[in-house]
Amino acid sequence: MTKALVDTATIPGWGVDADPENDPTYPIRHIENQTRGLTWNRPAQQHPDVEVLQSIEHNRLPAVVGTSTPPSGLSGMIRRVAFRRSESDWWHWLLLMGADRLNVVEGVVSDLSRGKVPNIPAEMGMRSELRHNRAGVAKKAAVIAVLGAAVFAWSRRSRRSEPEHALPPGTASGLAFHEAVAERAL
Repeated sequence: MTKALVDTATIPGWGVDADPENDPTYPIRHIENQTRGLTWNRPAQQHPDVEVLQSIEHNRLPAVVGTSTPPSGLSGMIRRVAFRRSESDWWHWLLLMGADRLNVVEGVVSDLSRGKVPNIPAEMGMRSELRHNRAGVAKKAAVIAVLGAAVFAWSRRSRRSEPEHALPPGTASGLAFHEAVAERAL
């Protein structure tokens, strides 16, 4: 098969940006470096009263900053490590996702330490999950049941494999051993 040449003049909209006089972005290409196109004064810098993590790609914080949850605990330490890396590095994002998961666990532990029992199914949206994704809920329940059965079987097996107190050869049980020791003492 050979591709036929296409007359681009017949295609509507083809080459609309070819004329620099008709290009709406053309003036932006010739902006002086001093103003960078800003025609307004930068607002006064807000001084945050909590730690705000900043990407290494930016040389300053925006004028208005804030965070609902400042970094704290082990998840905060992981976030600080993540923000030492570039945003183009996938470790940056993996560390932040791991810190998010750890922050959830830290929140549950914090709630329990204050005597509040969190309603984890409600916080995870279980009601809407049941309403809109019954198959997914069934799969999750099956996985949890299989993992729970495996942990239970493993814990039962490890208890059985623990050696009982060493018995002398020829004794059938610990009771027989203790009876033999008691007879010798008399």
